[in-house]
Amino acid sequence: MPRIIVKFGGTSVADPARIERAADKVVAEVKRGNQVGVVVSAMAGVTNQLLDYCAQIQSGMESTDYDAVVASGEQITSGLMALALQKRGMKSKSYMGWQVPIISNDQHGRARIDDIPPAILDDALNDDIIPVVAGFQGITREGRITTLGRGGSDTTAVALAAALKADRCDIYTDVNGVYTTDPRMVPAAKKLPLITYEEMLEMAALGAKVLHPRSVELAMAWNVPLQVLSSFEETIGSDLPGTQVVREEDIVEKQIVNGVTYARNEAKVTLMSVPDKPGIAAAIFAPLGKAGVNVDMIIQNISPDGKSTDMTFTIPRDDTALVESVLKDLPDLDSGEIRMDANVSKISVVGIGMSSHSGVATTMFSTLAERGINIRAITTSEIKISVLIAEEYTELAVRALHAAFALDKDAA
Repeated sequence: MPRIIVKFGGTSVADPARIERAADKVVAEVKRGNQVGVVVSAMAGVTNQLLDYCAQIQSGMESTDYDAVVASGEQITSGLMALALQKRGMKSKSYMGWQVPIISNDQHGRARIDDIPPAILDDALNDDIIPVVAGFQGITREGRITTLGRGGSDTTAVALAAALKADRCDIYTDVNGVYTTDPRMVPAAKKLPLITYEEMLEMAALGAKVLHPRSVELAMAWNVPLQVLSSFEETIGSDLPGTQVVREEDIVEKQIVNGVTYARNEAKVTLMSVPDKPGIAAAIFAPLGKAGVNVDMIIQNISPDGKSTDMTFTIPRDDTALVESVLKDLPDLDSGEIRMDANVSKISVVGIGMSSHSGVATTMFSTLAERGINIRAITTSEIKISVLIAEEYTELAVRALHAAFALDKDAA
């Protein structure tokens, strides 16, 4: 019997009526002859409300009890979903992260999953029980509740699909798939029927908010077939109406560029007069990594005198205060200046076909130059090129690049 994990995001379970609609989709999958496990997010807006409550008591995320508060939103949704399924004649039970258990490390607020013993949920599925698991939650080996960070319910769903050897993981959200770019910004954007894990990972990491990067990493590592689809359309996952995330070899015709992404939540950090000596990069970035900061687009200038140099990198904008506090405590930077620029955006073009075709960089850079957009930093991989620009040019850059790479052809 095919086994499917379905995940419903916050907008898909925003109120009891939407939870009932989502439950109808689960029942329809069961009637197709599938074993179905469900993962739910908190209802839309609830997590932000809980975060606000925490901030009113104590700012920051130092306390482990922060996670106990914030994780409660998913507990409510999982119970309501189980009730909705029971109302429809289904056997269903809700499970908190600690009941599965979803074992994580102890980095509260942004924990990573270490292990999911499958026995409890496997037994439930084999007894025709639909388990409804609270996403976003974990528990340490010492028994403390953790949360997995923004997008953590996606990660929960993919991790469960891997642990339970599911045939597919369907991510229900408020969009009907992955688009060549944000359709709110570019109406001519088209939905992609197929996309590779590698492309999806790059797009997710570079600003596309459809899937969380960690969920894509897990899916690629464990070869979990993913599908992104809308909970507001009549079709269900087994009709394959969304965007399927698959292996590269499953796509016959590979596009040179498949998407243009943007991320406004970037900040540029420049360290002036850094000592130019072996080990300085490790001395800077190791403490940032320990603090849980994701660093990107690292650029080190040539040192003309061999004594000092400038180093530039980008970070999530929300981490600027944290990064500044970490850097100020580093002895090697006592004599240097720290410059922060939060008015930047990262624009990227992504495509699996870039690895075997030339000219993408030329098209990208000339397109931006023609519109007077200055590039402040560049980073590349085999399947993507990212540039840092002034935030005010974000929409212009995205629209221009989308047209330059002919991604508006055959728009759905």
